[in-house]
Amino acid sequence: MKNKSPLQFAIDHGLTENEYQKILETLAREPNSTEIGILGAMWSEHCSYKSSKVHLKKFPTTGKHIIQGPGENAGVVDIGDGYCVIFKMESHNHPSFIEPYQGAATGVGGILRDIFTMGARPVALLNSLRFGNSHLQKTKFLVEGVVSGIAGYGNCMGIPTIGGEIYFDDCYNGNPLVNAFALGVTKTDSVFRGYASGKGNPVMYVGSKTGRDGIQGAIMASDTFTEGTEEKRPAVQVGDPFTEKLLLEACLELFKTDCVVGIQDMGAAGLTSSSTEMADRAGTGLEIEIDKVPRREENMTPYEILLSESQERMLVVLEEGKESTAQDIFSKWGLDFSIIGKVTSSGKLTVLEGQEKVADLPVNLITSGAPAYDRPAKKPEYLKKIKRLNQEDLPEPTDIKRVFLEIMSSPTVASKRWVYEQYDYMVRTDTVLGPGADCAIIRLKGMNKGIAMTSNVNSRYCYLNPREGSKIAVAESVRNLACSGASPIAITDCLNFGNPENPEIMWQFIECIEGMSEAAKIFNTPVVSGNVSLYNETEATAIFPTPTVAMVGLIDYTDKIVTSWFQDPGDLVILLGGAIEEEVGGSEYLKIEHELIDGIPPLIDLNKEKRLAEMLIACASQSIIKSAHDISEGGFAVALAECCFNPSGIVGALVETPDINENSLRSDLFLFSETQSRVIASINKNNWEKIKEIADNYSVPVMCAGVVVNDDRFCVKDLIDMKISAVHDAWYGGFQKSLSLTEG
Repeated sequence: MKNKSPLQFAIDHGLTENEYQKILETLAREPNSTEIGILGAMWSEHCSYKSSKVHLKKFPTTGKHIIQGPGENAGVVDIGDGYCVIFKMESHNHPSFIEPYQGAATGVGGILRDIFTMGARPVALLNSLRFGNSHLQKTKFLVEGVVSGIAGYGNCMGIPTIGGEIYFDDCYNGNPLVNAFALGVTKTDSVFRGYASGKGNPVMYVGSKTGRDGIQGAIMASDTFTEGTEEKRPAVQVGDPFTEKLLLEACLELFKTDCVVGIQDMGAAGLTSSSTEMADRAGTGLEIEIDKVPRREENMTPYEILLSESQERMLVVLEEGKESTAQDIFSKWGLDFSIIGKVTSSGKLTVLEGQEKVADLPVNLITSGAPAYDRPAKKPEYLKKIKRLNQEDLPEPTDIKRVFLEIMSSPTVASKRWVYEQYDYMVRTDTVLGPGADCAIIRLKGMNKGIAMTSNVNSRYCYLNPREGSKIAVAESVRNLACSGASPIAITDCLNFGNPENPEIMWQFIECIEGMSEAAKIFNTPVVSGNVSLYNETEATAIFPTPTVAMVGLIDYTDKIVTSWFQDPGDLVILLGGAIEEEVGGSEYLKIEHELIDGIPPLIDLNKEKRLAEMLIACASQSIIKSAHDISEGGFAVALAECCFNPSGIVGALVETPDINENSLRSDLFLFSETQSRVIASINKNNWEKIKEIADNYSVPVMCAGVVVNDDRFCVKDLIDMKISAVHDAWYGGFQKSLSLTEG
């Protein structure tokens, strides 16, 4: 605090004047600089969720299969036969903008630690990415760096990155989003939690030595960006996947002993968050001897050691007297470790440097005592200017084929092979459905079961109608899983928004929470973990509301998996869910052809969606359908073309649609409408009567739309008739062409 008042030092650490007054009243004294650093980090938006936690309580979080909901490092769900899955999604948005490779890499490393700290071996990774205008040089730089960072860390760890999503929009020019998901598997009786229990039990530090990287990272992640943001590179951590691999194996070996009382990784706010959160859960205190923390730099202050976000570090509370067992394991794996303190009954975090107390704070002041704000919310003014789109006033394209190919080659729709070919998605040999499908699926060795995963959100929908857009994010995730035959079981999320101090942003946030909650209840998919990322805003320009939904499902027999592409010539092409309606508000077509983000986005009937999902799962279990693919970005024409792109060889399709004149549908609105709760499937022609019967049982409309052919032809009645190979070429190379990328 040299040359600064304590209040100004607190403000510089993200605390408000009122928050500082609360600290003074609680302590009845002035906090020192180290204590202000601790409270500034732990009361930051990134750590305390002070603007969001009053609303997060609206989520459904319990269910018959839920072992652990929000409040721990990750959610835990029982999948039967004595096993459970542990999963979570986290953001690393701000660091990835400042330093894309390390920002994305350490995002992967952090989410993996959240999984294996609970006793599970990570078996799969997903990512949800958002970037700005694809033609900007900055966007290309960010895409290349982020993809390399994800690949570099995941591949070195030997954990497959098996799916994800990427969208592009100008609102992300100053704030890309990097949301990382990880899932692990363990036995239901082998789950570990972050509790610092048992007075006198030793506290052990293990992993990489502490450096000065990442100091104030949590505070930086809780602030908006300005012109000088890239100067914050020191607040971005540096990852080392090889050390993390050793840490993973050492922890999993340690879990087989009876040494561990509690364990937590050192994520945001580093040693401070891990120690205080563990003590808070257990209702205890901790005494830390700061001199005993392993360091890789000289002359580090207690402030720097406590707030460093150096990667690949864990804090473990051991059973007293069993220190040598843990030490032997960590020595075997070549990891730094040290007993740095003990559990106390004081209810305080006491930090000693020699005999001097450099910090002495009540644990509940640092953690659960953080402020909670029910911030003002106001419907945005921009909504008065949009949603007035009259579709009849849109000029109808004279060359529908040109428009179709432009949408197919747009970076949001086009093949993402340039990205996922840089990932090792087959390592561990458990991937049975990888990148490019509606969802990703891994097998569980020695079992018939498979675990399905997907992530979704259309932020344009959420910008135009946050409540409906967030419902659709949940519903599309259900649809993705059901198309493959998997039953949805639970959700993790990453809620990305602008500045919550702006009432219009807060309104978006609340509406999205309400929509997600309603949908999660309908589908019986509790929210078991997640992350909130606010202040995604640069120079007063906020991102679109982006509540990313990652959903996990279960398929009982992996030999019953349904893929999204057509299988055999002669199969019938069917449309499930009813006819296409004129719904192009917020669509890819409107953005690509008319350069508009406007109108009323598609509406969603959650009960209709639930019946469709149940029908798809039933059909898959009986092997009635041969392929199923949901209609989403780009509409019917795009989904139909994607069904033709079988990895084993492209097939064609001849489709007869409902008479568009009788239904008053313009050709462009029919082809590119993004009407929800629609699936294109294929069946053997001998199963037509059976599929009609099943559809009737679930009250799902079904229509025979056409046939799969062996010709190089893609024909949708008299609207589009062209070579499917030409469509494939536009889709296959569109992503790298749009970003001027060389082959990965």
